[in-house]
This record gives sequence, structure tokens and C-alpha cells, in this order.
Amino acid sequence: MKKHNLINIALVGLLFTVSCKQETIKLQEPTTTTPPNVTYTKGSADFSKFVSIGNSLTAGFQAGALFTAGQENSFPLIMSQQFQAVGGSTTFNQPDINSVNGYNSTYSNPALGIILGRLILFAADGNPADAVPTPAGAPGVPAPYNTADLPGPYTGNKATLNNFGVPGILLGQLLLAQTGGPSTNNPYYNALYARFASNPGTSTILGDVISTQPTFFSFDLGNNDVLGYAISGGDGSVPITSQTNFQNYYNTIMSTLLSPSNYGSGVAPKGVVSTIPDVTTLPYFFTVTWNALPLDAATAAEVTTELADNYNLFLLAMEQNQVLSASEVALRTLTYTAGQNPILITDTDLTNLAPYMTGPYAGLLPYAQARQTTATDLVTLAAGGILGTEVGGNPANVYGVTVPLSDTYVLVPSEIDSIETATTGFNSIINSVATTYSTQLAVADVNQQFHTLVSAGGTVVNGVTITPPFAPPTGGFSEDGVHPNSRGYAYLANIFISAIEAKFGATIPLADIANYPGTGLPVVP
Repeated sequence: MKKHNLINIALVGLLFTVSCKQETIKLQEPTTTTPPNVTYTKGSADFSKFVSIGNSLTAGFQAGALFTAGQENSFPLIMSQQFQAVGGSTTFNQPDINSVNGYNSTYSNPALGIILGRLILFAADGNPADAVPTPAGAPGVPAPYNTADLPGPYTGNKATLNNFGVPGILLGQLLLAQTGGPSTNNPYYNALYARFASNPGTSTILGDVISTQPTFFSFDLGNNDVLGYAISGGDGSVPITSQTNFQNYYNTIMSTLLSPSNYGSGVAPKGVVSTIPDVTTLPYFFTVTWNALPLDAATAAEVTTELADNYNLFLLAMEQNQVLSASEVALRTLTYTAGQNPILITDTDLTNLAPYMTGPYAGLLPYAQARQTTATDLVTLAAGGILGTEVGGNPANVYGVTVPLSDTYVLVPSEIDSIETATTGFNSIINSVATTYSTQLAVADVNQQFHTLVSAGGTVVNGVTITPPFAPPTGGFSEDGVHPNSRGYAYLANIFISAIEAKFGATIPLADIANYPGTGLPVVP
């Protein structure tokens, strides 16, 4: 197979592609409106001491890292600014990271001296149309994106913190002292909590929150209890939290957080909790489409002759020997044509044909559980970095064409069902607990709001168009495809504020999302 006949797929070819779920939104010029005279009121809530509890979303994490500009646009900070109109404090203290580009744990390797930061859209060849998400500090990236930093200990006053968002934590880690240490032989350790824990290895995040004696809180946890499984392609390396454990954790956390006995005033705070969005609707799972591989006629014919014909004949033999059903043979049959093609993947739900791939069929062993993607599969954003690339320098071995992508890169229907079942169950638990504490808790239905945004393809707020993807200029998500950008966080803050207004009879000004930046345009050398 000739190298020049093969595709050379770049993520940019997928970057500005929107799945069939999204409709085209007509761009509008931003407009400035003057709100009518409104009397703002706190209703039955008290915002004088507001704290936020959560994971990376609460922390302001975006573009694959925690960095200064992201923290400065965290949705709790935006909320606190709006609360000032109804008696909220003028200060909202966060465990500042003090880094322009932060630290990207996915791309960094400190042991090898590789410290990389937030993602940007970078066009290494100077053509903005070829930009791909690239970590700050990567070779060729210009200032101010040419540096990154390992996070150091928080040097501010830990006793006065308002933001307790810790990237990467699961719901149950809120209760565990091990989340703060020790750092070795401890699967629960999280360095981003340890850096601001009141007593690392002894204190808990929940205990630190209560020690601040809040009068109002936001709570946004549970996403990671299903997101880790999804991002890993459901390959089994990261399990979904069980419904039983999730319920026990959530009940324990809320009963502790809302118990008057834990507050010197004898009055427990009120708060707003968030539902968990269906993570399969994130840009991380729809930017790379299931039929993302363009092949010319010559390459399609070559792959058909060298791979598909042999594999398909073997499948028919397996059907004749009653090893495979006709329906599984149809699902696994490989087809390559000129134009856009599905991706060759390993699907562990399929019958493992390895025991039959011996002797003259030994060369088919890499395809023991292979098939091509269909519209019911979801391909991860991470797959865009390797699709169409050669394996081992051999132009005949190409990821997604002749070499199957591993389960890590794709969600198949059974895995999608597991995610949706877990999400539905988690949200049922959240709503049930909120009903139990109906006088104290509002529910920000982020799941429903995001479904609405995705199904509509976007919306217009404050004269600004915001859409589900991360591509500028309208995308509400950051370059990592999972976390909102600053404009998206303002949009999220307003979902929380609206829920608070409805529950507690408050009137609070919404954030003007036109004041917050979206994903930056591509950077060139």
C-alpha cells in the first residue's frame, strides 16, 4: 500500500464538523440592552457567605487545564458577582493556581521533564484552517502559550476560601481524608485538593466546606462518576459508580451539609444542586464523526483487495460453521469506497474469533473482534489524533483503516446505554434528595438545559450566539471538548441563578454572556 494513497487525517478536518444532531444557527451581531428598572431581592436565601462545591466544572477548568484565566471565569465566581446585587459578598476567594497556561496532566510527563499546559487551537503550518488542539508549551507554540507550570501549594488563607472545586474527584471523595494524601499507594489522592486542604491527609473537602460556615452553596458533583468511563471508551479501566454507592454518598453529604448542628448559628445553609448532563452529548463525543475517514478510489480498492475480501470470506465461513449469526456477519462485513468511510474498530461485544484464526487465517488475528463504525457509535475526540496515522512506520498499517482502533477510542451502543442508564439513575437520586430537603435545596437542571441547547443546535443570549461545539466563534465549549469555555461558564451560571430565583423567590441579575470570551481563534507561529 502506497503511503501517498492513504489519508492523512487532521483533527481540523473534524474540528468544524457538527453532527446531524446540530442545526445551523444564524450568526447575529451582539447587541447591548439596558434592563428595565428592577428591584433585586434575595428572597428567602442568604448569600452573605456563598461557597461552591464541585469538581473541574466548579474550579473553572477548561481547555484541558486549570489556569488563571479559567479560574477567573469559573461559574461560581460569576454567580458570586451577580449575588452582590442581593447582599452577596464582594469577595470570592479561590485557590489561585497563578499560572498563565496551567498544567495539562493528559499531555505532560514530569518524569521526562515534559510540562505542558492548556490546549489552544494551533496551526503549526501557519494556515489557520489547519489548526488542531495543541497543549501550551509544545514545540513551535508562540508566546504567551509557550510555557506551563506544575501546580504548587496554595499560599493564600485556606480558612477564607469560597471555591472548593477539585478537578477529577468522584462524589465519594468529598468524604475521604485520603483525597488529600498521602500521595503514594493511594488511589484517592488528588494533588489539586492537597494543595489547599486545611490538613492534607486528615481533613476532608466536606469538612473544610463546613468549617467556612456558609449561608448558601452550589453543589455540582457526580459528573466524573460516569464521565471517566465514557472518556475511556467504556474499556473497563474506569468503572461507573454504582447506583447504591452514589445514593449513599449523596445522602450522607447532603444530610451533613444541611444539618443545623454543624453550624454555630444553629441555622443550616440553603443551596442549589445540579443534575448531571448526558456526557455523550459533549463535543468530545461528536466532533469526530463515525464516517470520518476520506479515501480515494485507488486506496479504497487496495484496502478492499488486501483486507476486506479476505476478512469477509472468513466471516462467511464462520457463519457456515454456525460460529456467527447472519446478523453479526452483516455487522462485521468490511466495505471501503471512494469518499467518506467508517472507522475500523475493535468491539469487545462481538464474538471473539481468535480461536479460529490459526494456520492460514493467522494473519487475521488483529481483526478477531473487528468491525466498522456505524451511526450508533460515538468516536472520542482523542481518536482524531491518531486516525489515519501509520503504525510502526508501515504505510500499510493505518489506524482506523487497516488497524482497528482499540475500545478506548469508541463508545459502542451497549456502552452508551450504560452511560445513559447511570446518568438517569444519578439524576433521579439527586432530585429525590432535593425533594427530601425541599425547603433548603433548589435544583439547577443542567441536564435538561443542555439537551435543549444540543437539540436546537444553539441559542442566542444577550445578542450572542452560543452553540454546543467548541469551534469558534460560537462554540460554548473549550478546546478539550468536555469543559465549557468562559462564555459557556457564564451560560451555566445563569442556569443556576434561574433555579435559585424560582425556588427561593429571589430576583437576581443574570450574567451578560457577551462579556465573557469564547474559544480563541487559531494561533499561528
